[in-house]
This record gives sequence, structure tokens and C-alpha cells, in this order.
Amino acid sequence: MSAPLKNMLVNILTWALVLIFFFPVFWMFINGFKPESVASSINPKVLFTPVTDGYQLAMDRGMAGYLQNSLTASVTATIISVVIAIPAAYALSIRRVKAVEGALSFFISTRFMPLAAVVLPLFMILKTVGLLDNIYMLAIVYGAVNLPVTVWMMRSFFLEVPYEIIEAARVDGAGLYREIVRIVLPLVLPGIAAAALISFIFAWNEYFLSLLLTSSAARTTPPFLGSFVDGRGQFLAVLSAAATIAALPVIIAGWVAQKQLVRGLSMGAIK
Repeated sequence: MSAPLKNMLVNILTWALVLIFFFPVFWMFINGFKPESVASSINPKVLFTPVTDGYQLAMDRGMAGYLQNSLTASVTATIISVVIAIPAAYALSIRRVKAVEGALSFFISTRFMPLAAVVLPLFMILKTVGLLDNIYMLAIVYGAVNLPVTVWMMRSFFLEVPYEIIEAARVDGAGLYREIVRIVLPLVLPGIAAAALISFIFAWNEYFLSLLLTSSAARTTPPFLGSFVDGRGQFLAVLSAAATIAALPVIIAGWVAQKQLVRGLSMGAIK
């Protein structure tokens, strides 16, 4: 097989896979502009008269408040995980603590346990101290859950910092604070942006903890989306409209940080 033909087949396969994975998102988007009778029809229709009833109904059911809760919890959880992960990753990479392999194994092992195994004691603790249905406590839980992944990602970025630069800074008399803030962090900023975006996405999409640890005041968007499927049936038009709105913050965050995300995720790929 010639090289041009092989490249053409690879391009065709790539575009086919892109279209296959993108089609459900596209179908969700156009369903949000269909009347409910058309969206729920057994025979799917591509040509229809667009309406905004689904978006209006989603907002009438208080979606703005759920979006605000999701934004508060996700941003707060991201800040918590990033702020704690920076010194942890620094200690596990540049100024290594003893038994670093054991510490790394402990961090990642906390992600192996299913959330269903820990949610009951967590629920009882929060109920005892009166912090159920609290958005900031939910953010702390999100930050703790995302912390192991954030530490592992940041450690791989910190390992890419040339040690000669750090040694030169120490020779010039740089202390620990200056070494981290003025020398190391600017070099790994794309990696930090990538880790922060991943943490934000995980927190934004989290469903299980929000469903069980909140009831009304602190409930976030994912459980709200689930409320459109009940005993009366599936309300596909309004659900598609609400899901489209819920996806926009993540899409916007990814678009704004795309350069840092690409650079950060490529760090450590090539030595």
C-alpha cells in the first residue's frame, strides 16, 4: 500500500471516529430545540421548526441555581486540590520525601475504593456535625476525592523541571518559598492548568456524592438533570436543553485553556 493511500485511509478512519463520537452530542443539541412531541417520537426527525420551550422550562425549574451551586463547588474544589497538590507534588518529585513510592501508592489507592463504600460513614459524619446540604463542605469532599489524581499529574510535570535550574537558584540563595513560587511554578504552569481543568471537570460532572450529600440548598446540576426522567417518562427535549446548558461551562473552560491544556498534557511525553 502506497504512503498517500495509507494516509488517506487513516484520515478517513479518523474523521469517521470523530463523527461517531460527536454525533450523540450533536443530537442532544438539536433535540433541545425540538418540541417535546417531536423529540420523543419513535421516528427521529432532522427537519423541524426550532423552539426554545425546552430551555425555558429548564430555567423555570430553577436550573440557574443548580448551575451556581455546581460552579461554586467545582471552582472551590479545584482551588483546594491544586493548592494542596502543589507542595505535595513538589515533595514527591524535586525534594523527595522518604519512601516516595509508598506515598504515591497510598495516594492512588484511595481512588481504587468505590465511593459507595465511603459515602455512608461520610454521610453520618456530616449529619452529626450539621454540614449536610452545604455547598462548601461538598466542595471540600470533591477536592479530597480529586486530590490523588491532581498530585499524580502535577508530579509528572514537576519531574520535567531541569534540576540544574533549581541548583542554580539554591546557589544564588533562593529559599524554599522563592524556589517554588519564582522558579518552579512558572515552568510547570501549563501542567498546573491541565491538572486544574481535569479537577474542575471531575467536580462539575460528579453525580453520586451530590445526590446523597445534598437535598435542595446545595444540590448541583447532575442530579438536577436526572430529575427529568421519572415515572411519567423521559422528557427528552427539556433534558437535552438542560444538558446542553450544563455542558457549556466545561466547553468554555476547555476552549479558554486549550493552549495550556495541550502543553500541559504533552509534558512528560518525551524526555
